[in-house]
Amino acid sequence: MRFHLIDRIDSWDAGRSIKARKLTSWFEDFWRDEGDGPAMPEPLVLEALCQAGTWLIIATTDVRQRAALLSVDGVSFHGAVRPGDVLVLEGTVESMGDETAVISGTASVNGEPVMKAEAVMCALLPAEDLQDPVETRRMLEQLTREPVGGGAR
Repeated sequence: MRFHLIDRIDSWDAGRSIKARKLTSWFEDFWRDEGDGPAMPEPLVLEALCQAGTWLIIATTDVRQRAALLSVDGVSFHGAVRPGDVLVLEGTVESMGDETAVISGTASVNGEPVMKAEAVMCALLPAEDLQDPVETRRMLEQLTREPVGGGAR
């Protein structure tokens, strides 16, 4: 099953940063209850931040490249994401070259951090190898709610 964990990109600065969000719903397939109520599995919170980083790479490279996770240097979880929460994802590019990018960031709910990730290393791959670039651009424009062609938004 493929999870789309970004509903909207609020802002992005090419090659530098992104702020995105995911509005969680009871209708998601991923909820787990470990005895204290339904919560989003922690790996999916990290995945949401990685997806935000991927959209930043896609936007920065004008849909020529996308990111594939290689490693995470450090991650800490500080709270649960519950049905109905708005998960806010903020990522910052630490470095970006021709073949790799390193992004760090946070996930928060109601202004409170629920996860922090450091040095998320990604391989940069040709976007067309993974999905039709026209479809990727269409999805990016839906997420940003405006035509995309490089630069800050």
